[in-house]
Order: sequence, then C-alpha cells, then structure tokens
Amino acid sequence: MRRQDRRVLPTAIGVCIATTLAANMAVVLAEQTKPHKRTSTAQGTTDKLITAGSGSRLSQGPVAPYRKHIDPQLMIVSKNGKPLPAAAVNKIRKLKGVSGAELVAGGTGTLAGKNVAMLGVNPSTFRNFTPVPSAKYDPLWKSIASGDVAISFVLGTDGGIKNGSQVQINGTSQSSQARVGAYATMGIGDIDAVVSKATAARLGMASDNVLLVGAAKKNLAKLQKKIVKVLPKSVASTVQLNPSFDFAGRGSNGTGLSGQEIQKAIEAGMTKLNVPYVWGGESDAEGGYDCSGLLQWAFGQAGIRLPRVAEDQARTGPWLPYDQARVGDLLIWANDPNAPGVISHIALYIGNNQMLVAPHTGDVVKIQQVYLRNFKGAVRINRYAAAQLAKTR
Repeated sequence: MRRQDRRVLPTAIGVCIATTLAANMAVVLAEQTKPHKRTSTAQGTTDKLITAGSGSRLSQGPVAPYRKHIDPQLMIVSKNGKPLPAAAVNKIRKLKGVSGAELVAGGTGTLAGKNVAMLGVNPSTFRNFTPVPSAKYDPLWKSIASGDVAISFVLGTDGGIKNGSQVQINGTSQSSQARVGAYATMGIGDIDAVVSKATAARLGMASDNVLLVGAAKKNLAKLQKKIVKVLPKSVASTVQLNPSFDFAGRGSNGTGLSGQEIQKAIEAGMTKLNVPYVWGGESDAEGGYDCSGLLQWAFGQAGIRLPRVAEDQARTGPWLPYDQARVGDLLIWANDPNAPGVISHIALYIGNNQMLVAPHTGDVVKIQQVYLRNFKGAVRINRYAAAQLAKTR
C-alpha cells in the first residue's frame, strides 16, 4: 500500500515546527511487519507489539503511569528556535478553557536516510496527550525513555525500516544511532518519529519550542486570541489542529473545481507515470513522489493549492461513498491496523474504476484499478478548504 506522505515542515524548523499536529497525537504500536505488507492486529496482543529482541534495553527507571486523556487542539510554535518563555507557558496553562499543556521539542532531520519530522517528549507526561490505548501501554513509553525511537507505521512499512533495527538519525546539528523500538501511529500530518527529550538534545534539536494545548473545540477561537496576548505573533505561531469547514454552506458558491482544472491536474499527474515512489518526494529534484506529494504537485499545475499530506488532503472536501466518485475526486485509505481512522494513503480518481497513484517504496507512479481494502471514501475538493489548509500546513 503506501506510506503516509512527507509533510514538509517549514524550513524554519531548525528553528521551529510550524505545521500541524493532528488532534490525536497518537503513538500506537504496530506489530512488526515486512515492508508493504499490511496485517491486522488482534486485541489482546499489545504485549507483542514492542520489539524486545537483540539490542533491547527497556528503561528500568520510573515512567509515570497514565493519568487522564487530554486531547490537544492547539499547537504553539516558537519562531526563534528558542524555548517558549516559561512565564508565558505558565500563563497559558492557567487560561480558562485550557485542559492541559505539554512542552515538546520539535525538529527535522533524517532517519535511515529519509527526511523526517521528529518530536522529543517526556514519556511520563506526553503519554496523556495520546489516545488511551497507547497512553496506557507502559512498554512503549519505557522504550522511548530508554533511548529508542518510535516511528510511524507508514515510515516503517512503506519506508522499509524494520522494527527492532538500528538506524542512523541525523538531527538538527548532531547524529546518533538509535534502535527502532516500535512502529508508532502519530495521527499527525507532520510527525514521523518520537524520541525522548534526552535523545532530542543529543540530536541538537531545539528544546521546548512547541506547546500542545488541550481545550474544548468550541472555545478555540477565543482561546487563540487570549494566547496571542500572552505570546504575540512575533514570538510564536498558534495553529488549530484539524479546523473544521462548512462544506455544505460553501459548496454552492463556486468552491468546487472546474472541469478544466481537473483535466489540467490529471494531465500533469500523467506526466509522472513510471517516476519512482520516494518517501517524502514532491518534485523531480527529489527523484520521485509519494502519494500526497504527487497530488499536491499535479493540482498545483492547475492552480489549486493542496496541503501536503494525505491526512490533510482528505479534509479538503466532503467524504462520499465510492459509488458517487467522479473524475477528479481524491480516493483515501486508512491502512494502519492500529489507527483505522487515520488516513494514510491517497490517490486521484480518473474514472472507469481507475486511479493515478504513487503506491509505495519500490514501485512507481502508475495507473491501477481502485481497490477497496481499507478504503474510506472519495473526497470532492473544496477550493476554500484546500487553500485554508495549505496556508496553515
């Protein structure tokens, strides 16, 4: 199937992460699998999902237990590469409507030769900001605390990085060897790997430059205004995670794509047939394209801005059943067995049960028949939603 696309963090991220975390910043384990093979993970086998083979060194030190789930709705990112001011963070924690706030380190680098975005976290506290099944599973957090790296399911399977393997990580300014201790579902458009803050520091990543804020969704607009007063826009960016759109209210106001735009996008995509799939690829200069990189480029040639990753592209319009799909719609899949709601693959429908797609590492951009395993639906692009998401991603 495919990898979850290479969201591109702004170049400023050596200084900061200025993209979005998804509301479910999950770190859900996946069973060790061979590249490109999808397996179903049965309930009750969680104890088998952490690699504990040669080289395992699970931390024997204390990792605080899971306490309560906090759903992050906002992300605040330092603009100068320095830690967010402690006094300001404390004020934000006390704002009305804030259910929790977690400081993490954010940065980019390479892992096993692939461009990745990483978070450095405190396993004892960050776990509360992840989905309950992940948060409750102690071996995951002990693995990260011990110095292992947890990578996304798609980076592992479609990127061909084996669970339990030793990998080279090149961080912001330093390099280090680390063991892949788990496949981890991020549920985030831009995060491929999670390490401890200690590991992040060894990699030269900026410390405490990203703040995740839990809050009630209905109060986000007001809360953002309060946060800007505490941390002005010149100091930090505040981004909503998974903003919603009224597709029904805007769909009749010229927000759909024209036949000419769709034709141009398809024609552009067709020029990349037989170009290799490349994890994170979005241009010929990178040697190829991944699934969302291909679509972003193709629609860009038609003047349509799409966000970078499959998960965000899947939110650019209403979801429709396959029998209602039209030429130019996006087709979406959720392939991760431990995150059935997270979109991890995307393609362009060209009619007659055919799609244009960049499948996975080892394959090429091709036209193939639509398959329905793990299929979630079609997406009819709303130019307003696409532009808004592209602006913030």
